[in-house]
Amino acid sequence: MEWNFRSAEELSAALRAGEVTSVELTDEAIARIERDDEVINAICVPDFDRARATARRADRARARGADRPLLGIPVTVKESYDMAGLPTTWGMPQYADHVPTEDAVQVSRLKAAGAVILGKTNVPLMLRDIQSFNEIYGTTNNPWDHTRTSGGSSGGSAAALASGFGALSIGSDLAGSLRTPAHFCGVYAHKPTLGLAPTRGMVAPPAPGLPIDLDLAVVGPMARTARDLTLLLDVMAGPDPLTHGVAHHLDLPPARHERLSDFRVLIIEDHPLIPTGSAVRAGVNRVAEALVDVGARVERRSPLLPDQTEAATLYMLLMLSNAAAGVPVDGYEQLRTRATALGADDRSLQAARLRAMVLSHRDWVEANNRRELHRHRWRQLFTEFDAVVCPITPTPAFPHDHNGSLESRHIDIDGVEHPYFDQLVLAGLATMPGLPATAVPAGRAPEGLPVGVQLIGPIRAREVVRGAVRFGLIYDVRAVVAWRACQCGVPRSRRFRRILVDISMSRSTSSGDRASISASRMWRARWLCAVRKRARPSAVRPITVPRASSGAGCCCRRPRLVIRAAC
Repeated sequence: MEWNFRSAEELSAALRAGEVTSVELTDEAIARIERDDEVINAICVPDFDRARATARRADRARARGADRPLLGIPVTVKESYDMAGLPTTWGMPQYADHVPTEDAVQVSRLKAAGAVILGKTNVPLMLRDIQSFNEIYGTTNNPWDHTRTSGGSSGGSAAALASGFGALSIGSDLAGSLRTPAHFCGVYAHKPTLGLAPTRGMVAPPAPGLPIDLDLAVVGPMARTARDLTLLLDVMAGPDPLTHGVAHHLDLPPARHERLSDFRVLIIEDHPLIPTGSAVRAGVNRVAEALVDVGARVERRSPLLPDQTEAATLYMLLMLSNAAAGVPVDGYEQLRTRATALGADDRSLQAARLRAMVLSHRDWVEANNRRELHRHRWRQLFTEFDAVVCPITPTPAFPHDHNGSLESRHIDIDGVEHPYFDQLVLAGLATMPGLPATAVPAGRAPEGLPVGVQLIGPIRAREVVRGAVRFGLIYDVRAVVAWRACQCGVPRSRRFRRILVDISMSRSTSSGDRASISASRMWRARWLCAVRKRARPSAVRPITVPRASSGAGCCCRRPRLVIRAAC
């Protein structure tokens, strides 16, 4: 049986039932990596010997009756996390031999939860790119099209998940580094509320792993299913035991709604500073239409939405002032000279980035105060809405581009070039105020590439992924989007009515009734993508939702959707 593309939730159930052992799962994952990763280049630091030893210990522990959240589950870890005995370089050649002696707090939590760590995944230099390549480990390719990027900076993790190299991974996010690779590779990722998950040990070498409260940057989970995100988030979340954990514990408030029809969602498909490409716009609209179909209240505009232009400028000021703190004195003086030469009326994002790199502490405090005003406006917006759906980047995965500096590159949006880093403002919509955001697959572009959207929620309000997955927002939307992707000629009324009725029933019944439904009336949809001349490690992408009917098969334009009964 093929296990590599099963969810962590399914693997845990199979391990508990004795259908498979951790050693078998680990050996199968390693075999797949050894077979396929030469082309993908997602796993930059394999740790197979220790993984096999961990798997044997997991099987022995389970035989004694032990059961932990991730016991025996193969996972990967982003290269930027310290892991005792393995190099942590952040792609910097001068630190190719830097080997920490202690685990990052999140690596320790994975191990405590019983995970089997297969190795570390590739990153861009200093984690500062939307692509994942560096001089030490080379370039990570997108599993859907090897000529395109897997995203950055958690691109190795996203490519690993899309290729079946482990069931889960952990990454980090400052400028969309979790969400962008998930969007490009067709997987899920969650950027938690700022401060929800401790970052100690996720630090550039040679700095020690100290319990520092980072600004803007977070660590978070990545997975192939939304439910697996919640499983891994539960492991990662909670205060650092060296600081806030001494006196505090995590207690998130309950989710707002139990029925999808009760959700109030704001759709944002445009940004005033950068256009949304047609493929991504179509993905946003698929999600919006699916939400309408299942009875949610969907709005396209609201006067409560904070000013996006000001938010983007604040984001650049706060992010780049932090990033430039370590610039040598000579380089800093050159930046000051360039910033002084800017015209007073130059309000472009490029100008904002340059000013940010020489921002005074006085100006930083003023920018931070303005950020607090934006947070207040978001709190007001979330009294009227439960979630915001918007793009992650303007386009699907783009061709590899390693030419020139980051500031000299451009991104092609429907045939028009735009500054490369301008696209970060979409991810910054959630990052600047510290809001949680979940990257969710939303179908495919015409060329067969994955397209994702982000769902943004209120700060720590059960984390948008926990409430949304548990009560259907992500779970059911993915199902209905899948049906919308099917162009087989079936009349729309017949195609959707029955599945929507069943979804509504399953969300309004009691938990006991839902358990009976899930046991007897489930079906599995598998994405089968047949893109010409694009070899993918696997084309099967399972999701599980309440069964709509007796099952049917259909064949349509790429990407192709086949729905099969699993009764």
